[in-house]
Amino acid sequence: MILVAASAVILPMILLGILNLPATKGMSISAAVVMILGATFWKMQPNILFASILQAMHKALPIIWILFGALVMLRTLEHTGAITRINIGFEKLSSDMRVQTILIAYLFGALIEGVSGFGTPAMVTAPLMIALGFSPIASVALALIADSTPAAFGAVGTPLTVGLSNVNDNPAFLNSVGQSLTKIDLFAGSLMPTILVFILVFLFGTNKKTKLKNWLEFLPWTLFIGICYSIIALISATFVGYEFTSILSPFITIIIAIITIRIKFLVPKSSFSTPWTMKLKTNKSEEHSDMQLVKAWSPYIIVVVLLLLSRIIEPLKYFLTHFLNLSWTNIMGIKGLNSDWEFLYSPGTLLTVAVIIGLLIQVQSLKSFIPTGINVIKSMKSTAIALVVTLIMVQVFTNSNYNDAKLQSMPMYIANFVSQYFSSGWIFIAPFLGALGSFVTGSATVSTLTFGQIQSDIANNASISQQIVLSAQLIGAAAGNMICVHNIVAVSSLVGLNGQEGNILRKTLTPALTYCLLVGIVGFIFLLIF
Repeated sequence: MILVAASAVILPMILLGILNLPATKGMSISAAVVMILGATFWKMQPNILFASILQAMHKALPIIWILFGALVMLRTLEHTGAITRINIGFEKLSSDMRVQTILIAYLFGALIEGVSGFGTPAMVTAPLMIALGFSPIASVALALIADSTPAAFGAVGTPLTVGLSNVNDNPAFLNSVGQSLTKIDLFAGSLMPTILVFILVFLFGTNKKTKLKNWLEFLPWTLFIGICYSIIALISATFVGYEFTSILSPFITIIIAIITIRIKFLVPKSSFSTPWTMKLKTNKSEEHSDMQLVKAWSPYIIVVVLLLLSRIIEPLKYFLTHFLNLSWTNIMGIKGLNSDWEFLYSPGTLLTVAVIIGLLIQVQSLKSFIPTGINVIKSMKSTAIALVVTLIMVQVFTNSNYNDAKLQSMPMYIANFVSQYFSSGWIFIAPFLGALGSFVTGSATVSTLTFGQIQSDIANNASISQQIVLSAQLIGAAAGNMICVHNIVAVSSLVGLNGQEGNILRKTLTPALTYCLLVGIVGFIFLLIF
């Protein structure tokens, strides 16, 4: 039965990761097989399976809407010339792609994660990186890998606030988990910038002879930036609260990073004299733009401000979540089968609003908005299919608690099976279970909602720190963002890499597993010391 329960994990790995099938085919097969297994072994009734399909189709809409907003923003910025100005700005600061990876994928992506979450960061940063000269495959892989460390505190702390709500919703307890999490990440998460540059240089570099040198010379700066981020996160979680950890940490670290680049502190001289790139660059001195840099960045600034205001101002948040609420509750009359889509609160809506305001600021005209939007919609057909079939598999997997076989849901069956045999060294398993939840469901919050209680129970039964085990769950769930199938489908389609999902999964799997292993090791040391 464990193979049946794990089918939603095993099949995508084989079909996408090994056989390299495109997501439309691989995930269609996975969804069909999981549905058949759910009906035969878990004895899920036809109405539950059909309701799961409807739920998946509805859940795909907010993701597609975010994709639309991100694509329209990119195409609009290209039309107005803002991308050219942003590129020139980066060239003046540093044209070295190692620097740009940290600034955009790691820090700017973390800021978007802190205020938004829900897969938005990679959809914003990957297209921006392509516009700066990164290859599409590098942009997607780096954007997904970077959107891990901040995801445990994403969307103003949602993985803790909501994810741990069925464990303990006491603010003091949630803050203690947040503090434990930042202490573990002080050792594990601090390595993320170094890992990103390693992946950039070794996986996407062309000169084999200089790869090691290109990575090692940046080691002092990437370690410094990672440590700065983690220390600020620890201070924020301790003295401000976990909700703002992934907002304050990247914001302050961006300022520190820019200062270090300008004064050339720990940044190698080569990044200014012969900056590292993946290919020969054109002569950037030929590029010219009269647009002010702030005006060019205005749509991104606006979307961050809108996301932040909509999440922290309670009256505004209440209005946005209740007016024009397109959520679907108790689908087909089945209690508990819901799908949320608060349209005005959605990052997709705020991205679109930011595009409209940005157009008015940059060119004082909305003439290009409608034709751009129509072209974007036409380009998203295959993406919609891949997302829907992926989410059908996910919803059948998570809704398998509705069954006539009197079995636990498939994810809980996996968790209990694993805990039965590995409870003695559970701290090493906890982050991998969290990553497993995000791999399938695409959400650190849902992963923690699903596995938080069992993680807590195992910690209590083994007489080990509940906070440390739950921290490992949350960090693992955040790491699962790197390999989440529908995140990969969404971002790869955004940059024209349809059919390359398996290739992307292979590139993000090792960093995800490495991160989880580091968390397990650090967590084990913490249990020995404290």
